[in-house]
Amino acid sequence: MNNALRLGVAGLGTVGASLLRLTQRHADELALRCGRPVVVTAVSARDRNRDRGVDLSSVTWFKDPVALATSGEIDVFVELMGGADGVAADSVRAAINAGKHVVTANKALLAKHGTELARRAEEKGVSLNFEAAAAGGIPIIKTLREALAGNTVGRVYGILNGTCNYILTRMEREGLAFDACLAEAQRLGYAEADPTFDVDGFDTAHKLSLLTAIAFGTEISADAIYVEGIRSISTADIEAADELGYRIKLLGVATRTDTGIEQRVHPTMVPKSSPIARVDGVTNAVAVEADFVGRLVLAGPGAGGDATASAVMSDIADLARGDVVGTFGRPAHTLKPYQRAAMRAHAGGYYIRLSVFDRPGAFASIAKRMAENDISLESIVQRRRAPKADAPEHPRPQEPQPVMLITYDTTEAQVKEALDRIMADGHIAERPQMIRIEQLA
Repeated sequence: MNNALRLGVAGLGTVGASLLRLTQRHADELALRCGRPVVVTAVSARDRNRDRGVDLSSVTWFKDPVALATSGEIDVFVELMGGADGVAADSVRAAINAGKHVVTANKALLAKHGTELARRAEEKGVSLNFEAAAAGGIPIIKTLREALAGNTVGRVYGILNGTCNYILTRMEREGLAFDACLAEAQRLGYAEADPTFDVDGFDTAHKLSLLTAIAFGTEISADAIYVEGIRSISTADIEAADELGYRIKLLGVATRTDTGIEQRVHPTMVPKSSPIARVDGVTNAVAVEADFVGRLVLAGPGAGGDATASAVMSDIADLARGDVVGTFGRPAHTLKPYQRAAMRAHAGGYYIRLSVFDRPGAFASIAKRMAENDISLESIVQRRRAPKADAPEHPRPQEPQPVMLITYDTTEAQVKEALDRIMADGHIAERPQMIRIEQLA
């Protein structure tokens, strides 16, 4: 045991408990694969008496995670507490300053402080590893950082939040409204009591910012990402996508352009024939497009204790073998300042749903506003709402009717300007719905 790699684990929730089970269950196999034993020697958690289903009799307990992070009893500090600031940030900084390697699953911490922490780790000659911080059990960090070192990456995109993918899948398969699917996701434990971080796209944005830094060698800039969630997606949008040959997914997309890096998170219509479209439920998927390897698509569990613990252990195994790789696949001091790409035409166009008052001049006004902003329409579909049982056979002239528009390639600024003017003209009953169409192979 003198040569064992000693772990200090801060946070014994779902992931932390799974990691301890993994190290105990696979102790012999880990020693063979890593060339040395890997053992948890110390932990820190809020409740010492809670039953976590693992044997903790031989570990040292620390009430203060910062004290654990600097303890002489550990070689690697494993941070599984979560949170962008506070004790998580304090303990990771303390560990690095004390010359300890750090493994974390904390995407919020890295999205906010990752560039700074990577530089500090480099100065101290230690590793800051975070495979579990993006896409759960999918080895996307190692793929970008190591397996594709000989490639220039052009685009990274994918489904990075299982909660949103579960909701959209249920909406499509069962014709349920967003609120009903969200309630079911909360009941099953896929969504938090406050689901804002997931369904409004911020969780995806944090993960995308980390992938962008590795793929394109830029400093992390999570605040520069355009973020839009899935709350506005209706069953009408799901049905329209199906009829048009698409499925709706919440995607995080990062693309290299001539003017900089474009990062965006938003609901997207993707062709049913694309691999991403076929990823359902809580599963995640990430696609990478690079010059020599072409397109890679990795899919698997994006969350859950066991899948995340597996990703954490992959980082620990590297350290046990002595494999020290730069946090973002290159020296941290060489990361370039993030340069946001200039606005450009969106290849694939847009889907727009309007609730139009059925009266003379409404359609002419809408068409005029589109033309004023140089937007060409590929198709227009009008649907009559099914009348209620006690309603007259024909809708009243002022009753709004759904109209779906599909545009050719155009810029988002032009679409938003046209929709703002249409809204101001008073011919529609509610804010328009706009969804980008991605022509993914």
